[in-house]
Amino acid sequence: MVGGVLQIAGLLVGGIGMIGTFAVTGMPQWRVSAFIENNIIVFETIWEGLWMHCIRQANIRMQCKVYDSVLALSPDLQASRGLMCAGSVLSFLSFVVAIIGMKCTRCVKSSWQAKGYIILTAGLLFILSGAVELIPVCWVANSIISDFYNPMINVAQKRELGEALYLGWAAAFCLIAAGAIFCGFYHCCEKTRSYGYSAPTHYPTHSQHSLSKTESSYSKSQYV
Repeated sequence: MVGGVLQIAGLLVGGIGMIGTFAVTGMPQWRVSAFIENNIIVFETIWEGLWMHCIRQANIRMQCKVYDSVLALSPDLQASRGLMCAGSVLSFLSFVVAIIGMKCTRCVKSSWQAKGYIILTAGLLFILSGAVELIPVCWVANSIISDFYNPMINVAQKRELGEALYLGWAAAFCLIAAGAIFCGFYHCCEKTRSYGYSAPTHYPTHSQHSLSKTESSYSKSQYV
């Protein structure tokens, strides 16, 4: 009962992390224009994402344009494209593997031990996908903070952390948490199975030996 609840909880948390990863990959709010010092044009907001940049004017009109070339991106955004795509694929793969390995799934005719290994694989894939997603999110965040406090960069070119980065941290945390749940479930099942294998064997005691000897001597006396 508890194992089934853990599996369902891990699947739900992993599903939330997977959907969040997909959303972060497509969102343009990775870098947001900063309104500091002389940059007081607050009616216009600039968003920069992995695939496009958008300009929003007074919460009424928004225009987005896809980047003409990958080379037009900064190195951190170029690397983030590939890493986020890899994280999205890994999160989807781990979600599918987790469904296959759950005890309530009957699509695979295999033993519970084989399903345990599938659950462990899903947990490791969830943790890997969360780690892969953390790399670009933290990299872009570090680049934004470094440029923000760099006095050599023009104020109009400075950016702030966008909503996509915060969502990326939350999604990565959900993926890693789901992986920890599945790995912990596998570890508990292995401990239970090993305890069952190493259960003590009940050997006959001294009184049982003496009782059997008495019964055998009694049966001999009857025949005599």
